[in-house]
Order: sequence, then C-alpha cells, then structure tokens
Amino acid sequence: MTVRRLLAACTAALTLLTAAPASAHGGDRYRNPVSAGFADTFADPVIIQGNDKFFYAYGTTDPLREGEKTPHRIPIARSSDLVNWKYTGDAFTAGQLPPYARSTAALWAPEVRRIGNRWVMYVTVTETEPDGGSAIGVATAPSPAGPWTFAAEPAVPPRAAPGGGWWWTFDPAQLTTPDGTHWLYYGSYFGGIWVSRLSPDGLRITGEPTRVAVDNKFEGAYVVRRSGWYYLFASSANCCAGPTTGYSVSVGRSRSPLGPFVDRDGQSLNVSRAGGTPVVAPNGNRWVGTGHNGLITDRAGQDWLVYHAIDRSDPYLDEPFGINERPMLLDRLDWIGGWPAVNAGAWASETAMPAPGRRVGPVRPVPVPQPGRALPAYSDEFSGALGPAWDFVRPDAAATVSGGQLRWPVQGADLTGDSNSAGVLLRDAPAGSWIAETRIRLGLGEDTVRNFQQAGLIAYVDDDQFARLSTVAIWNTRQVEFGKEMPYAGTTSYGGTIAGTPGLDTTWLRLAHRVDPGNGEHEYRAGVSRDGRTWTWGGVWTLPAGTAPRIGLIAHGGAEPAVTAEFDYLRFSRW
Repeated sequence: MTVRRLLAACTAALTLLTAAPASAHGGDRYRNPVSAGFADTFADPVIIQGNDKFFYAYGTTDPLREGEKTPHRIPIARSSDLVNWKYTGDAFTAGQLPPYARSTAALWAPEVRRIGNRWVMYVTVTETEPDGGSAIGVATAPSPAGPWTFAAEPAVPPRAAPGGGWWWTFDPAQLTTPDGTHWLYYGSYFGGIWVSRLSPDGLRITGEPTRVAVDNKFEGAYVVRRSGWYYLFASSANCCAGPTTGYSVSVGRSRSPLGPFVDRDGQSLNVSRAGGTPVVAPNGNRWVGTGHNGLITDRAGQDWLVYHAIDRSDPYLDEPFGINERPMLLDRLDWIGGWPAVNAGAWASETAMPAPGRRVGPVRPVPVPQPGRALPAYSDEFSGALGPAWDFVRPDAAATVSGGQLRWPVQGADLTGDSNSAGVLLRDAPAGSWIAETRIRLGLGEDTVRNFQQAGLIAYVDDDQFARLSTVAIWNTRQVEFGKEMPYAGTTSYGGTIAGTPGLDTTWLRLAHRVDPGNGEHEYRAGVSRDGRTWTWGGVWTLPAGTAPRIGLIAHGGAEPAVTAEFDYLRFSRW
C-alpha cells in the first residue's frame, strides 16, 4: 500500500463523526489548497476566529497571483467555514511601514491574537534602521480586518549576534498562559528560537529571553497548550527550494512555556542533536515543503493544522524560477497518545476530505513500514571483500572492508549541483517493495562546526537524480537529512527534509521503497533510529517512473577534520 493509499484508507476509517458538517467546495468535503479561490500563494499562514461569525487568515508579503508584480503587505482573507475563503484586502498599504523600518523592508510571517479589547498583530520586519537587523513589529486594530496601526517601537528589537551581524528575529508566535501571562516566541536558524514574557498590553518583550530550540535546525514556532502540556511546533529545512523543498514540521512538549521541550523519545529540541516528533512532512503526493504552521479549532472542537506547501509540478509563481508558490493548506490534526499528527500520520491531503465542522473520534496512527522476510541475496554483512554485486562510481581506494565492516574515510567531495565528485558505492535493488537498512558509526561529535560531513544511504539514478539519507553535520548541529536532487529547467534542484536525530556515534538508517501503482514513481521513505529498536519515520521523496534506481552507500561532504564512516552491513527485507 503506498503512502497515498494509506491516506485514503485512513480517511475511510475516520467516519465516526459527531456534529453537523461545515459547508465546503463539495458540500461536506473540501480539497487543498484552501486558498485556491483567492491566491496562488499564501505563505506562512495563520488563522484566527474573530469575535464575529468569521475566521480570518493572514499571510506573508507576496504577490497573490501569477503575473502580479506588486506584493501584498500581509494579505487577509475571511471565511465562515475554514475552506471557502474570500480575500478582503491587505493589513498594510504599500507605503505603510513602522517608523524604524528601512524602506526596503518586507513584512513576513504574521501572528494575530486578541489581547484585552483589541487585536494585536506581530510581524517580522526584515530590515530596520540604522544597521539593517530584523525585528518583530507590532500593530493593533479594533477588529481582525483592521485598520491596523503600527506601534512606534518593535515588540522585539534587532538582536546583535555574538560573532557579528544580527540574529534572525523572525516568525513571531504569541501564547497566553492560564494565569494571564503573555509570551512571545521568535527566532530562526541564525540564533535559534527564543521566548520572552510580554508586557500586559502585549506590545513589547520584558525580562530575560530563554532559548527553547537550537539554532540551525528550527524556525517558524507555534505554541499551544493542551492537557497541561505546552507543545512547540517548529519547521525545519529549506522553505523555498522549488520542487525539492523539504520543509516540514516537528514538535516537542514541556510542562512549562519556557521549556525544556522534548520529543516523544525524550530528546531535547535545544541541543546539538536536537529531537523533534514529525507532525507533517512530504509524503510522496503533489505536496512538498509542508511547513510554517498555525493551528485552529473549528466550531465542533476539532483541531486543524494550517500551513503552506508547494505543488512540485508548479513550484514557482513565474516559471521556471521566481517566488516559490506556497498556497495555504488545511488538514485535520489528530492527537494520538499525547502527540499531534496530521491526518493520523498520512500528512498532507490532495484528494477530497471531510470538511471542518465535524469532530473525529479517537483514531489509529497510519501504519509505518515494518521489515519482513530477509533478502540475503541483495544484502552484504561485509564479512569479506566487496563482491561483483557492488559497483563503484568514482572508486575510492580508501574504502576498505575488514573485521565485518566497510570503513570509508569521509571524502572532501559532494554530489549536489555541479560538483558530482563524490564516490557512490552501489548495488542493484530488489523489485517490488522492500526496506534497505544500514548501521553506521560516524564520530562527528557535537556542537562544533564541521560542514557538511555525512555518510549514509542513497537511491541513485545518476549524479543529478538521487535521494540521499545521511547523518550529517550542519553547522553546530547533527541531523539526519533526507535530500533529493533532480533535473529542473536546464539545471538541477536540490533540497532536503530532516528525517530524525542521529545517535551520538551510531545511527541506524532505513529506506522503505514502493512503486506507486498510479503513476509508477519510486517512493522512498526515510527511517531513523538511535538504538535499532525505536524508529522515527520521516518524509518521502520520489524518483521518476521508468528509471531503475540502485541502492548504495556514501561518505562525503568534507575531508577535514578527518573522520571515517564505518558501515556494519547493508540489509534488504520485504515490506
């Protein structure tokens, strides 16, 4: 069963509904993207319920339609049912910026809340005077539709980075705790995610900030309180890589709004090997770049995740390149065992789905890949020299087999873009559905910068068409990245999604493969484990129908400081 068919099966199973349906495109059903009626792109969306009968959606500054040349400064849309939306105008005019902003500043990633008897909008101001640092601006209005008026000072001023420059003061998210205290979360890859207490009127931060998520992995915070827990949703990877955008959302939780936030396996979000339980990631259908979320509860009490995504067949507003086209999607958010998952783990929907206004009862998680019958003819325990089943693209004499291991010093080479200099050790894959697994030791340490040393598995068509799953050093962090490169518009496109957390020295990696019976594409889903028993299953990349990808191993990204990848085996099993 493919990821798409799992989604269909999950949808069919979730028909125990308790309230009247909301209206939608097809009566009691709807189809993503919900912004299609008024916008081709509506990035960084957030939805609030007004003090009238309407829901309001706010998006980042962009043109709304293909062919438009003038961006809308925080476009606003309105809906009575969460799926049929009407554009109502922009929060700010073309010349309306806060007094501290540079004239070239953009306004990104709005957050809107009611505080007291007025509405408050927090928004990223990308450039400020005099030095250009970003800030969190704040504006107020008597209603969700406006008119919006900027405060004279930012809620969060620009923050100098210790090594020079300015931390990215992006992506505000506001939370009010049961005692009435207001908090603001903010930050991005350069600097991490922080939280500060807000003044009672919500217009400025006070006191000392607390970092809650590590830099170089997370941005786009959104925090909710549920059953005594605070859940920090955050996005990872590149938001805007066109057809290979791997942006995705993961979550951690804490008993305090100040953290520490940990994932389902107890791994902190605020360390070099940061955790994060997947909420939504690319699943092999049309949608990639599934990230930067908000959360809205419908009138029946059902939670929904609002986020943007990219249609991989139409990734830009003006093809072949330009602004990434990121429409607004809405999907049911399930809570399973205390953890949130979009569509019970099936993730983004592309088919007609039950509309908001009905509350879904308890659901079971979508099944994840499980290894079955072993396929020893395709496997290698590295108990002897590499046999004829292996093929080495750009052979590396430093890769040797002894003592039941393949030892391969990490190369100062790569495969992305025009580099195509790294070795790739390949063998044929079985037909049908299977799982490939390896156990790898790679001593990358923690916290130090050793970009972008990595080792792992690869599904390989050629140097410009592959899916690579590797444990990797990304600045001060250690992550497991599942990246894809593909030909696009006369060049190549590369992007990655973060699949999980590597072990301190040893990490288990899996690629689960199926052929989509609808279009013939090869689907590969990434699995990661720190102990070989508990697995986190991340996103899906596809390779084209009609190709015959081979499976293999890689060790590249930087030769200094020297480190050797040690592979214990490559095993195949049926799925």
